[in-house]
Amino acid sequence: MRIQVKGRNGATVDEELLSRLEKKLAKVGRQVSPVAVVDVELSEERNAPAPESQVAEATLQLKGTTLRARESSADMGRSINLMVDDLARQVKKHRDKRRGRREAQKAGQQPHAA
Repeated sequence: MRIQVKGRNGATVDEELLSRLEKKLAKVGRQVSPVAVVDVELSEERNAPAPESQVAEATLQLKGTTLRARESSADMGRSINLMVDDLARQVKKHRDKRRGRREAQKAGQQPHAA
């Protein structure tokens, strides 16, 4: 899985944040195709009264579908953790749905013994 990371609105992507992101996304990477691409955007909302200003967004492009996750919190590390958990949940749901369709199709193709 290829990972592309961007920082916006004052959010800097340092080595520590990048390694944390890669480590967390490895869990998702084991469940998807190696040709999958995930675009991660880390940003800081500049709305003064909003305490949850650190935003992590991800767009995962798989064959035939696109999954998105967006989470915000007061800490960028927490935002990344929440976003990756959400993305992992979506990938699992997508895989289970595809597996169910394949199994249903296989069951329909087998000849019935009478």
